[in-house]
Amino acid sequence: MAAPHIPNLNTLRRGQGRPFGRGRGAPSSLSDVEDRVSNDKIVQQTDQDASVSRLSAVEVGYLDDPYAKLFASGPGQRRFPIINRGTYVRTRAIDNLVHRFLSSPSPTPKQIISLGAGSDTRFFRLQSHSPPLTAFIYHELDFPTNTSQKISTVIHSPALSSLIPSFTTSSDLTSLSSSQYHIHPIDLRDLAKPSENPAAVLKDINPSLPTLLISECCLVYLSPSLADTCIAHFTTILLPLTIPLGLILYEPINPHDAFGEVMVRNLAARGIVLQTLHKYWSKDAQLERLREYG
Repeated sequence: MAAPHIPNLNTLRRGQGRPFGRGRGAPSSLSDVEDRVSNDKIVQQTDQDASVSRLSAVEVGYLDDPYAKLFASGPGQRRFPIINRGTYVRTRAIDNLVHRFLSSPSPTPKQIISLGAGSDTRFFRLQSHSPPLTAFIYHELDFPTNTSQKISTVIHSPALSSLIPSFTTSSDLTSLSSSQYHIHPIDLRDLAKPSENPAAVLKDINPSLPTLLISECCLVYLSPSLADTCIAHFTTILLPLTIPLGLILYEPINPHDAFGEVMVRNLAARGIVLQTLHKYWSKDAQLERLREYG
C-alpha cells in the first residue's frame, strides 16, 4: 500500500477544505432518465465481475475465502494470472488495513461502512475469524438490485445466515438488519440531496462509534463532485468531528501509462466510465483530494 496506516480524517474535518457541490441534480428529460438507468445497470453488473475474479483467485490458491463460491453466478471462470494477482493484492491490502483498524484499542465497538459492497464477503470472513476479532458493527451500502441479490443468497445459505445473529429483512428483501450486520439499499447519489434528518437516510449507523469507511472501486463510478459530496456526508454531516474516522479508498490511477490506456479502452468498450479517474489520476492527486475533504 502507498500509506502504512489508515489516516485519521479528524485532522481534515475542520471545515478548511473546499465546499462540496450538490451534484448534477435530477435528470432533465426522459432520455436522460433512460441513459442513467442503463448506466446504473452496467455499474451494477461490475459486482458480478468482481465476484468471478474473487472465485478465480480462490480456486488457484491465491485467497482463502470459503464464501466466494456462494456469491458467484454459475461455474467459476479462470482469470488471467495478472488478474488473479491483482485480486490477491487488492483483497489482502484492504484486509490488512481493516484488521489494523479493528485491532487498535477502543473502549467501544467499532463500525465499518462499506460503500457499494455488492457481493463482497469481508463481513463473513471477519465474523468467522479465529481467534474472534474485537466487537464491530458492519454496514454495507449498495443499489437495491444488488442488496436484494445478496440478501437472497444469505437467506438460502446456512453457511452465511448462521454468521448473522437474529437478523430481520424488509418485505421486499432489499434491506437486512441485525445487532452486528446491516445491509442498506441506497443509491449513493441520494446522499448529495439535502435532508432535515441525515441520520434517517442511513438508519442504524451509530455516529458515536469509531468508524472506518471503505470505498473499493465504488466512488470512481460517480462524478467527482458527487463522490466528494458522498464522503462529505460522513465526514461533515453524519459523524461528529470528535469521532475517529478513517477511509480506505481503492481506485485505479495512472490512466496515461500503457496499462492504464488499455484498461480505459477495455472498460469503455463495455460502456464503463471511471468518472473520477482523470481528476484524481495520480497518488498525489488522491492525497490532495483527502486533504480537501472537509
